[in-house]
Amino acid sequence: MSNQLHLQQFQTQLADSISSNVFLKVSFGNYQGNEKELKNIYVRKVKIKRADMLSFTYRYKTRDIFKNFPIAEGITLISHFVSNDFKVCTLFTTEKEIILEHGKKQQISLREKSVSTAVQPTLAHNKEKKRLIKPTGKAYLQELKITDQEGNVFKNAQDKYRQINQYIEILSTLIKDLPADKINKVVDMGSGKGYLTFALYDYLHNVLKLNTGVTGVEYREDLVNLCNGIASGSEFKQLDFVQGTIEAYAVDGIDLLIALHACDTATDDAIYKGIKANAGLIVVAPCCHKQIRREMEKHKVKNDVSFLTKYGIFMERQAEMVTDGLRALILEYFGYKTKVFEFISDAHTPKNVLVVGIKSKGTKGVDGASETRRAEILEKIKETKAYFGIGYHHLERLFELDN
Repeated sequence: MSNQLHLQQFQTQLADSISSNVFLKVSFGNYQGNEKELKNIYVRKVKIKRADMLSFTYRYKTRDIFKNFPIAEGITLISHFVSNDFKVCTLFTTEKEIILEHGKKQQISLREKSVSTAVQPTLAHNKEKKRLIKPTGKAYLQELKITDQEGNVFKNAQDKYRQINQYIEILSTLIKDLPADKINKVVDMGSGKGYLTFALYDYLHNVLKLNTGVTGVEYREDLVNLCNGIASGSEFKQLDFVQGTIEAYAVDGIDLLIALHACDTATDDAIYKGIKANAGLIVVAPCCHKQIRREMEKHKVKNDVSFLTKYGIFMERQAEMVTDGLRALILEYFGYKTKVFEFISDAHTPKNVLVVGIKSKGTKGVDGASETRRAEILEKIKETKAYFGIGYHHLERLFELDN
């Protein structure tokens, strides 16, 4: 049989398997084309907006690229790849495997192999992911325009939905360090529109089955009214939102304090409130870092990183690291074990660092590390300030550690 007949037969079997719903996937191998780092291409059938499509996964050395095509266009593209760029192509169906291979002397062979176990095709666009916050049956997700009434996540809300779930996944791990019967009060400082506040309440009550009160603190009164309305409509009876600043909020028996993207020194105010309330867990995602940057720009001390900080973007990043590094030291001073790590990919937001403080066992109130360790921390803060030309750090000043 000629090469052209082999190619035509493969294309016919491909089209027939798709139309008869026995198609599973196509796998390409032994790439001989011109794209550097392209290794393989995998094709499967998906349903997108009620339309059948062929989804192509281009697997490169360091990344994957996904493209979806209408069935006819996808079959044409597969035929192009199998004729030109790949030496091996395997069509997987529920009944058999069909392998087309370019051999020596430009000869093409076509062979079939039976399968021992039948596999049913799936049209799911993405692999089912384990989400702590499911999209269905959530009134608050509907009100916040994350999902429709059927629980489908809106296309323009996909990033926000992923962010919510990653946040809950991180917190779920951190919360394990707290005794379940000690998570009685949670405060979200600077709660904004409440996306993450609602999700955390949902997780604490409906997943962990805890009897925890949650409060969102927000300065903008319109958002406070909106969130309280959504909480009422969702029958989240132990969730409320109050209007006011972080600085003015009266702390009282907080077990978990959160402040995500509180601007500049508002993050320091939140950490201060958490420490004063003897919170078992403090989680902040800082934003802006203007106070320390202004200090560094004001004094312009010459040091080993001056060749970097003469550039505005590097000055900004250095100020962010110094600010959060000092915050971590101060948390340690008051008896917290600290962690600093990425919250979400910076493809979604550049403000993607979490600073976490976990209250060490045996420390109460503002009593913290040992006297020796506290002295070491104060010295390190002093040295850091001198090195970068920082007159003061706002959180340090709140505790009067610079006296």
